[in-house]
Amino acid sequence: MSVRRSITLAIATLTATGLLTACGNPDASTDVAAPKGEKDTGINIGPDQDRIRGKKVDSIAALVPEEVRKRGTLRIGASATSVAPLGFYATDDKTRIGSEIDIATLIVDTLGLKGQFEEVSWENLFVGLDSSKFDAVLSNVTVTEERKEKYDFATYRLDNVAFEIKKGGGWKVKGPEDVAGKTISVASGTNQEKILVEWSEENVKAGRKPVDIKYFQNESDYYLALQSGRIDAHLGPSPAAAYHVATAGQSEIAGQISGAGGDLQGKIAATTKKDSGLVKAYAAAIDHIIEDGSYGKVLERWGLTGEAVEKSEINPPGLPKTKS
Repeated sequence: MSVRRSITLAIATLTATGLLTACGNPDASTDVAAPKGEKDTGINIGPDQDRIRGKKVDSIAALVPEEVRKRGTLRIGASATSVAPLGFYATDDKTRIGSEIDIATLIVDTLGLKGQFEEVSWENLFVGLDSSKFDAVLSNVTVTEERKEKYDFATYRLDNVAFEIKKGGGWKVKGPEDVAGKTISVASGTNQEKILVEWSEENVKAGRKPVDIKYFQNESDYYLALQSGRIDAHLGPSPAAAYHVATAGQSEIAGQISGAGGDLQGKIAATTKKDSGLVKAYAAAIDHIIEDGSYGKVLERWGLTGEAVEKSEINPPGLPKTKS
C-alpha cells in the first residue's frame, strides 16, 4: 500500500485542537472509507466527490480581466504534497480532493470559468505565479508582508499552526523558551519555518539553546521521524495536525499559535501575481460564496468551521518581515 493511500484511508472526528468538528455527507450511498476498527464518520474520501457547486454571478464575472474571460479557464496551482484535509488523494490514489480544491471550485464557478488545476512542489507554486503560468494559487498560503511585495491576496480562511508531538510527550509549547534545544521539523519555505527560525534566534539572544530545525516536505517522513524519536515535534498547519492526531492516534498537540506569529491572526488567501487584475474578482467571489452558504458547507464538510472568515480581505496585515 502506498504512503499516499495509507494517509487517505482514514478520517475521524477532528476535535483534537478545539478548532475542528467532524461532519460529513450522511448519504449512505457515498463512497466512504474509514480505518479498520474505527467508526465510519460518513465523510466521503472516494474519487466521486459530488462536490458542492456554485453558479456564475455576472456582476462578479465581469471583474475578471478580459484576457482570462476570453480564455475561459482559470489556471490554479496547488501543492502536490498530501496534507489532509486541505489537499490529498482519494481512495483511488490519484484523484485530488480536500477543502482547498472545493473552495477553488466554488470560486471558479462564481466567475463563470472552468478550473484548470495543476499540482506542483511548494516552491514551484510561486514560480508558476511569477511566470504567469498560474492565475491563482489556493494551497494554504499565508499572507505575509514579504509576499505582499510580489503577490496580491484575497483571504478565505484563518491560519493557525500547531506543534505535533509523540503521544505522551509531556510538554507544552506556548513560546520560544519551550522549544529551546528541541529538534523540530517544518516544511521549507513556509511561514512555519519563518516563525521557528525567529523563535530560535530569540532563544539564542536570551542565552538559551537554539532550535535544531529539520526539514521534511512529506507528511510520511515527519510521521516516521516523530515516532522514532529523531525529532521532538513537527510544526505544521493546525488542520493537518489535528487530522493526524485523530486518525493515527500516536501523537498529540503540544501547542497552537497564529500562523502570523505574535498577536496577529494569520490569514490564508487566494494568491495571484501582483497587479494581475484578479484579486478583486477573487475577493468578490469569496464574499458571494460566504453569503450564499456554500462556503460554510465546504468548511463543515472537512471539519474546518473554526477557521471560517466573515468576509474576504484584500492584502490585510500579514506575518511581519524578519528583522535584520
